[in-house]
Amino acid sequence: MKAKELQELLDFIAKSGLNKVNIETEEFKISVQREPSTKQVVSMSAAPVAAPAPAPAAAPAALAPTQAASTPTPAASPAAPAANHTPLKSPMIGTFYRSSGPDAPAFVQVGDTVEKGQVICIIEAMKLFNEIEAEQSGRIVKVLVENATPVEYDQPLFLIE
Repeated sequence: MKAKELQELLDFIAKSGLNKVNIETEEFKISVQREPSTKQVVSMSAAPVAAPAPAPAAAPAALAPTQAASTPTPAASPAAPAANHTPLKSPMIGTFYRSSGPDAPAFVQVGDTVEKGQVICIIEAMKLFNEIEAEQSGRIVKVLVENATPVEYDQPLFLIE
């Protein structure tokens, strides 16, 4: 990875508000973690490569969450959102996942109580899996997005009361 590409990646991570990102390919491994004081810590190590590999095109299959057949889709609530329901919106464009892997349970279900800062879903953007945290404490009233579907910036994902 060239220095310019690395700097662009760090700039993207800084703008996204993520606290921790791990990227691993056949050629290298990068771990970026921001401390509460917002300074960035970067460690990069080269992995042994048997032959020159082309640019990585996909994340390893073990990292890519897919929709689990056993994960039920929450039933739609017939009532319109109440005034005390706050939407949790997507901070980026990407693919929405309710769990960390195909066999893993969903981070949250309708009716669950969440605390501010608790991971409630993952959004994959540019082969990076970004943990999305609750912006406030409360109870999940409704999940507004299907698992493994694309989401837009500022699109409501959950309703929290």
